[in-house]
Amino acid sequence: MQERSSVAELANSLKNELNRYSPGGKLPSSRELVERYRVSPVTVSRALARLAAQGLVVTRPGAGAFRAPARPDTPPPGDTSWQEVALSAHAATELVPRTVDASGVLVTLAAPPPGVIEFNGGYLHPSLQPEQAMAAALARAGRRPGAWGRPPTDGLPELREWFARGIGDTRAPSEVLVTAGGQSALTTALRALAPPGAPVLVESPTYPGMLAIARAAGLRPVPVPVDPDGVRPELLAAAFRATGARVFVCQPLFQNPTGAVLSPARRPEVLRIAREAGAFIVEDDFARRMAHADAGPLPAPLAADDPDGVVVHVCSLTKPTSPSLRVGGLVARGPVRERLRAIHVVDTFFVPRPLQEAVLELVGSAAWNRHLRAVSAALKTRRDTLTAALRTELPELALPYVPSGGYHLWVRLPDGTDERAVVSDALRAGVAVAPGRPYFGAEPPAAHLRLSFAAAAGPAELTEGVRRLRTACEETLG
Repeated sequence: MQERSSVAELANSLKNELNRYSPGGKLPSSRELVERYRVSPVTVSRALARLAAQGLVVTRPGAGAFRAPARPDTPPPGDTSWQEVALSAHAATELVPRTVDASGVLVTLAAPPPGVIEFNGGYLHPSLQPEQAMAAALARAGRRPGAWGRPPTDGLPELREWFARGIGDTRAPSEVLVTAGGQSALTTALRALAPPGAPVLVESPTYPGMLAIARAAGLRPVPVPVDPDGVRPELLAAAFRATGARVFVCQPLFQNPTGAVLSPARRPEVLRIAREAGAFIVEDDFARRMAHADAGPLPAPLAADDPDGVVVHVCSLTKPTSPSLRVGGLVARGPVRERLRAIHVVDTFFVPRPLQEAVLELVGSAAWNRHLRAVSAALKTRRDTLTAALRTELPELALPYVPSGGYHLWVRLPDGTDERAVVSDALRAGVAVAPGRPYFGAEPPAAHLRLSFAAAAGPAELTEGVRRLRTACEETLG
């Protein structure tokens, strides 16, 4: 982290000094910069590379770095108003409009302004990410024979075997496709399993990114309520009967956003209901490697109990590692696998081999299990800190369920609360929170917030974030 900060600071300093040199003028040598700024040669090299990527500096091996020639003025943009007609011309004939509201996804992807505490993040804070282990794995992977060649389209055999073992002995490596993360796998699954205009059953509330995928594919999300024991089987069966849907998307373990786990009694019921409806279950097993230290033994994936190919299983390494380690698995049995494979190949060809090789190096190292244990302990501490702070500072917020895995809490605001006003006031107070509305496929039953405890710097920042949220809510909640 210190090296990254030094690189940024040096790059900014050099950028501010560029006006001292005419275009094509030579900058001080690397040795001079090392002595002047008291940084390492590596920091100088990386700072110059950053400026070169911005088109501000040109580096010439053996000659040094030079100020880049002046760039011509950017021409004014043309008239793009014609696109409104082109994009909407077929809207009247579409069963489901394909316009997509990505705001619910962007909330978790956008970095908050400086000084704002991040309660809306969807990934681990850098201090929780295995940066050293990933860097070492990537370095080792780059030296593997053939690491930069073309991989098999379905993924490296060893990686497919690793994903299959994660489900259990009932799944074979031949059923696995390696994908560019979980979002890509979900997109492939929905495109393969339902035609445009078809209904798709989803949990309510559910992950906004999945709702966006469905709508982008022209599908019609139909919400099925969940409680602390997961989706309600009687409502799932009724939804299948009412809609004729052939797909149900669910997160049976640490559901996003509620944190619910599908109960042992409901697991066989959900499988039976889908099988009798002639439907597929898309199981998004995104948080299995984010169990808290007090979670106890985890239930197996639904796919482990499915001999008939009802379940299409999706998993990913992104959440427990880094947002940039976008490698996942898509697991299916029977003819549907070939359809999934065809769409996957057409969309992406394959996942880059160096990234797959790096994942193999990472999960095969002793550092991997150490990292998972450290994350498990840290997430429990953070969850307990946030829960205690909310109950002390904001008892008005209902917290019906405290999860034993995942990275967030789902809180209900008092009836009649203006959710958007709370989110806006919180940001002004210095804490970014995720609104609950994007998690519902239809009208929400109440106002909610999703509060992440993984993206903040640590327990102290979580406590301060709740204090700021309390300040923001004083006028709204009374």
